[in-house]
Amino acid sequence: MENKLKIYLDTSVISHLDAPDASEKMADTLQLWKILKTGKHKVFLSQTTLDELAACPEPKGSRLAGFLDEIPYTKLPSNDTVMAIAEKFIDFGVLKQKNYADCLHIAAAIVGECDIILSWNFKHIVNHKTIVGVKAVTLLEGRREILIYAPSMLTGGEND
Repeated sequence: MENKLKIYLDTSVISHLDAPDASEKMADTLQLWKILKTGKHKVFLSQTTLDELAACPEPKGSRLAGFLDEIPYTKLPSNDTVMAIAEKFIDFGVLKQKNYADCLHIAAAIVGECDIILSWNFKHIVNHKTIVGVKAVTLLEGRREILIYAPSMLTGGEND
Protein backbone atom coordinates (compact mmCIF):
# COMPACT_ATOMS: atom_id res chain seq x y z
CA MET A 1 0.00 0.00 0.00
CA GLU A 2 1.30 3.42 -0.98
CA ASN A 3 1.76 5.74 1.99
CA LYS A 4 3.20 8.91 0.47
CA LEU A 5 2.54 12.31 1.99
CA LYS A 6 0.22 14.43 -0.15
CA ILE A 7 1.90 17.84 -0.28
CA TYR A 8 0.37 21.04 -1.64
CA LEU A 9 2.83 23.68 -2.85
CA ASP A 10 1.76 27.28 -3.02
CA THR A 11 3.38 29.77 -5.36
CA SER A 12 5.84 31.07 -2.76
CA VAL A 13 7.58 27.69 -2.57
CA ILE A 14 8.13 27.40 -6.31
CA SER A 15 9.12 31.07 -6.55
CA HIS A 16 11.88 30.53 -3.97
CA LEU A 17 13.60 28.01 -6.25
CA ASP A 18 14.96 31.12 -7.97
CA ALA A 19 15.29 33.73 -5.22
CA PRO A 20 18.93 34.81 -4.84
CA ASP A 21 17.77 37.73 -2.65
CA ALA A 22 16.52 35.15 -0.10
CA SER A 23 19.43 32.71 -0.18
CA GLU A 24 18.52 30.70 2.93
CA LYS A 25 14.94 30.10 1.78
CA MET A 26 16.23 29.34 -1.71
CA ALA A 27 18.67 26.75 -0.32
CA ASP A 28 15.92 25.12 1.76
CA THR A 29 13.58 25.08 -1.24
CA LEU A 30 16.22 23.53 -3.49
CA GLN A 31 16.77 20.85 -0.83
CA LEU A 32 13.01 20.21 -0.78
CA TRP A 33 13.03 19.99 -4.59
CA LYS A 34 15.67 17.24 -4.48
CA ILE A 35 13.35 15.25 -2.22
CA LEU A 36 10.31 15.90 -4.43
CA LYS A 37 12.20 14.81 -7.55
CA THR A 38 12.65 11.35 -5.99
CA GLY A 39 8.88 10.80 -5.93
CA LYS A 40 8.96 10.20 -2.17
CA HIS A 41 5.86 12.41 -1.78
CA LYS A 42 2.85 13.20 -3.97
CA VAL A 43 2.85 16.84 -5.06
CA PHE A 44 -0.28 18.88 -5.70
CA LEU A 45 -0.73 22.32 -7.25
CA SER A 46 -3.83 24.39 -7.88
CA GLN A 47 -4.88 26.49 -10.83
CA THR A 48 -4.19 29.49 -8.57
CA THR A 49 -0.54 28.42 -8.28
CA LEU A 50 -0.23 27.88 -12.02
CA ASP A 51 -1.89 31.24 -12.80
CA GLU A 52 0.39 33.10 -10.39
CA LEU A 53 3.45 31.41 -11.89
CA ALA A 54 2.28 32.27 -15.42
CA ALA A 55 2.18 35.94 -14.36
CA CYS A 56 5.81 35.83 -13.22
CA PRO A 57 8.07 38.11 -15.31
CA GLU A 58 10.69 36.64 -17.62
CA PRO A 59 13.24 35.18 -17.45
CA LYS A 60 12.25 33.93 -13.99
CA GLY A 61 8.92 32.58 -15.23
CA SER A 62 10.63 30.24 -17.70
CA ARG A 63 13.13 29.09 -15.08
CA LEU A 64 10.31 28.23 -12.66
CA ALA A 65 8.42 26.37 -15.40
CA GLY A 66 11.59 24.36 -15.97
CA PHE A 67 11.67 23.41 -12.29
CA LEU A 68 8.05 22.25 -12.46
CA ASP A 69 8.95 19.99 -15.37
CA GLU A 70 11.35 18.16 -13.02
CA ILE A 71 8.69 16.78 -10.69
CA PRO A 72 5.49 14.82 -11.12
CA TYR A 73 2.49 16.73 -9.78
CA THR A 74 -1.28 16.64 -9.85
CA LYS A 75 -3.32 19.75 -10.62
CA LEU A 76 -6.22 20.10 -8.21
CA PRO A 77 -9.54 21.25 -9.65
CA SER A 78 -10.94 24.67 -8.90
CA ASN A 79 -14.64 24.22 -8.29
CA ASP A 80 -17.61 25.51 -6.29
CA THR A 81 -16.55 23.53 -3.21
CA VAL A 82 -13.08 25.11 -3.22
CA MET A 83 -14.57 28.59 -3.64
CA ALA A 84 -17.13 28.00 -0.87
CA ILE A 85 -14.43 26.95 1.59
CA ALA A 86 -12.24 29.88 0.53
CA GLU A 87 -15.17 32.21 1.28
CA LYS A 88 -15.53 30.66 4.75
CA PHE A 89 -11.98 31.73 5.60
CA ILE A 90 -13.03 35.30 4.85
CA ASP A 91 -16.43 34.98 6.59
CA PHE A 92 -14.74 33.69 9.77
CA GLY A 93 -12.05 36.39 9.68
CA VAL A 94 -9.18 33.97 9.08
CA LEU A 95 -8.04 36.08 6.11
CA LYS A 96 -9.30 39.23 4.40
CA GLN A 97 -10.99 39.50 0.99
CA LYS A 98 -7.80 41.02 -0.45
CA ASN A 99 -6.09 37.70 0.39
CA TYR A 100 -8.62 35.62 -1.54
CA ALA A 101 -5.89 33.91 -3.60
CA ASP A 102 -4.34 32.64 -0.35
CA CYS A 103 -7.77 31.34 0.67
CA LEU A 104 -8.01 29.51 -2.66
CA HIS A 105 -4.61 27.87 -2.09
CA ILE A 106 -5.67 26.58 1.31
CA ALA A 107 -9.14 25.50 0.18
CA ALA A 108 -7.80 23.62 -2.86
CA ALA A 109 -5.42 21.69 -0.63
CA ILE A 110 -8.23 20.84 1.80
CA VAL A 111 -10.65 19.70 -0.90
CA GLY A 112 -7.81 17.76 -2.55
CA GLU A 113 -7.29 15.98 0.79
CA CYS A 114 -3.63 16.92 1.02
CA ASP A 115 -1.75 16.17 4.23
CA ILE A 116 0.40 19.30 4.25
CA ILE A 117 0.43 22.79 2.74
CA LEU A 118 3.96 24.08 2.22
CA SER A 119 4.39 27.83 1.96
CA TRP A 120 6.90 30.58 2.60
CA ASN A 121 3.99 33.02 3.08
CA PHE A 122 4.32 33.69 6.80
CA LYS A 123 2.18 36.84 6.65
CA HIS A 124 -0.98 35.10 5.46
CA ILE A 125 -0.60 31.30 5.54
CA VAL A 126 2.14 29.95 7.84
CA ASN A 127 1.12 31.68 11.07
CA HIS A 128 -0.79 30.86 14.23
CA LYS A 129 -3.99 32.77 13.37
CA THR A 130 -4.37 31.13 9.97
CA ILE A 131 -3.44 27.65 11.22
CA VAL A 132 -6.02 27.84 14.03
CA GLY A 133 -8.64 29.29 11.66
CA VAL A 134 -8.02 26.61 9.05
CA LYS A 135 -8.36 23.93 11.71
CA ALA A 136 -11.70 25.40 12.82
CA VAL A 137 -13.07 25.59 9.28
CA THR A 138 -11.98 22.05 8.43
CA LEU A 139 -13.72 20.77 11.57
CA LEU A 140 -16.90 22.72 10.79
CA GLU A 141 -16.85 21.41 7.22
CA GLY A 142 -16.30 17.82 8.36
CA ARG A 143 -13.00 17.66 6.52
CA ARG A 144 -9.77 16.16 7.74
CA GLU A 145 -7.15 18.33 9.36
CA ILE A 146 -4.35 19.69 7.22
CA LEU A 147 -0.90 20.73 8.43
CA ILE A 148 0.64 24.04 7.37
CA TYR A 149 4.44 24.24 7.33
CA ALA A 150 7.32 26.16 5.87
CA PRO A 151 9.34 23.96 3.47
CA SER A 152 12.22 23.73 5.94
CA MET A 153 9.92 21.84 8.34
CA LEU A 154 9.73 19.00 5.84
CA THR A 155 13.40 18.86 4.93
CA GLY A 156 14.72 18.83 8.49
CA GLY A 157 16.35 15.54 9.39
CA GLU A 158 16.61 14.33 5.79
CA ASN A 159 20.40 14.22 5.99
CA ASP A 160 20.73 13.24 9.65
